[in-house]
Amino acid sequence: MSTSCLPIHPLLRGPVALTHLLLRHYVLPGSQLVDATCGNGKDTLLLAELAGPDGHVWAFDIQEAALQRTAARLAEAGLSRQVTLLHTGHERMLELVQQPVQAVIFNLGWLPGSSRAITTAPDTTLAALEQALQLLVPGGLLLITCYPGHAGGDAEATTVQTWAAGLSPRNYFVWQMGQLNVSATAPFCLLVQNGQRR
Repeated sequence: MSTSCLPIHPLLRGPVALTHLLLRHYVLPGSQLVDATCGNGKDTLLLAELAGPDGHVWAFDIQEAALQRTAARLAEAGLSRQVTLLHTGHERMLELVQQPVQAVIFNLGWLPGSSRAITTAPDTTLAALEQALQLLVPGGLLLITCYPGHAGGDAEATTVQTWAAGLSPRNYFVWQMGQLNVSATAPFCLLVQNGQRR
């Protein structure tokens, strides 16, 4: 078989590509999903595609610009119907998403293309992570991309790592993944799977 006939695989450059690969493997049509930090909408768009018309996505962001960019991306793809955009902090997740979900994704840091003065913060991130675990079905995934390279990002990344490392190994399977051949302050991904029995 010639190489030109082989399928094209996604390039796994950085943790976001890795989280998308995992989501494509785990998320089934009809799933209920949460994007805790919708940003420019790329994660929300993928979740909406994977959930399909019978599923649903709740997408949070505190910045109106993020919601507008996400809404435009969804509208262009014809996927607006299965997404609820929430102009509020992800620390209200349990209040606003009142049913079990198959996956929750966090892409921490700041909104690309906007002020770096507005970032996620350890206290609200931890509150949202705890709530995400309460919503996650057995076997469900919590994916967190951390950015230790910006001001305050190192403290947030350490806080999230400490929280994840403290989860019960009987109930949760916790993985840390990042490229080894990049800067020590490069982004990395944490994966938490709910390992509790149904």
